[in-house]
Amino acid sequence: MRRVAITGMGIISPTGNSCEEFFSNLAAGKSGIKRISSDFVDRLSTKIAAEADFKAEDHFSKKIARTLDRVSQFASVAAKQAWHDAGISLTEEEKKRSGVYLGTGMGGARTLENAYEQVYKHNAKRLHPLTVVMAMNNAAASHISIEYGLKGPCLTFSTACSSSAVAIGEAFRQIKHGYTDIMLAGGTESLLTLAIFMSWESIGTLAIEAEDPSTSCKPFSKDRTGFVLGEGAAVVVLESLDRAKKRGAHIYGELVGYGSTADAAHITKPSVEGQVLAIQAALEEAEIDKNDIDYINAHGTATVANDLAETQAIKEVFGQRAYQIPISSTKSMHGHLLGAAGAVELVASVLALKHQTAPPTSTLTVSDPECDLDYVPGQARTGLNLKTVMSNSFAFGGTNAVLIVKKHE
Repeated sequence: MRRVAITGMGIISPTGNSCEEFFSNLAAGKSGIKRISSDFVDRLSTKIAAEADFKAEDHFSKKIARTLDRVSQFASVAAKQAWHDAGISLTEEEKKRSGVYLGTGMGGARTLENAYEQVYKHNAKRLHPLTVVMAMNNAAASHISIEYGLKGPCLTFSTACSSSAVAIGEAFRQIKHGYTDIMLAGGTESLLTLAIFMSWESIGTLAIEAEDPSTSCKPFSKDRTGFVLGEGAAVVVLESLDRAKKRGAHIYGELVGYGSTADAAHITKPSVEGQVLAIQAALEEAEIDKNDIDYINAHGTATVANDLAETQAIKEVFGQRAYQIPISSTKSMHGHLLGAAGAVELVASVLALKHQTAPPTSTLTVSDPECDLDYVPGQARTGLNLKTVMSNSFAFGGTNAVLIVKKHE
């Protein structure tokens, strides 16, 4: 069993398009949630989202941009950041033991929605010849694999909101068990389309716009009204610790635990038991005591069902110590990135470890009495002594994923 290091990270998000900008804004409580600018906004009841400030022309030629759905563009840029951050150079033999694992909820949804519009609204006789390869869920991972010549496993995981946490956890085990030496792992999502908005509106889980739109997502709050859709991508470089140390790589931390469980109960209603089992499984793999967890980045969607279930699960696992652990939902600022959420929040957790700072649940002013843990309300908490952090991801369909990272000594 090999130890696994995180040696590179990259991100495109509503709160920043570099890791330092992303975390600086989180620590400052700066929200990326705002009124959307899309031309279909008048057809929506929900007019807020967390959009990434991202222009394809800043990163790709026009020719290349036309071959990539926005979801693949996000992933490609985040992977490039992570790759350069890690400072990796691979031989042809090493590329055979390196791979890509990405998570996404719905892949190239923009391409697919545009195709349907062309067919059913405009009676198009012919679609863009790359429609299939732009829309397919594994497009982003495949493009990254091609870009860096990585010939090991290249897989895409789609488990709704836990997709990218699952991708990172499974990539961790590829290295831990000796199948690969290096993995690019993470997630990407770009679902700010008319049909996706209307689909979520029909379920009734989207937040009502607050007087200040940037404060509309209120996890664990008494007055929460739901989550806010976000978009973006995050990718990390995972590497065997021995290899990382040998080449003198900067090590953000060690990924030590991963727990994945199924609720096996309800397609949308979260299960406390399922979440408890996932947390316990991650702790067991990490071979650490529950008292060693110093910070939790909560799934914290700002829906009544999720916030209550997660609070109860944390209490059940940690007992009285649950009240002493700083816990925050950064979704209060970057929104819910669905299939990319787990990766984005793992990056937030690793940066919390680096900066010894717990980012806030920025919109929390009046707590739900049943959500009575320390959710770091309002302002970041600095000067902490964080050694081990945990990131929770729980999904529709009941797939739970929990990741644990330790400070590298």
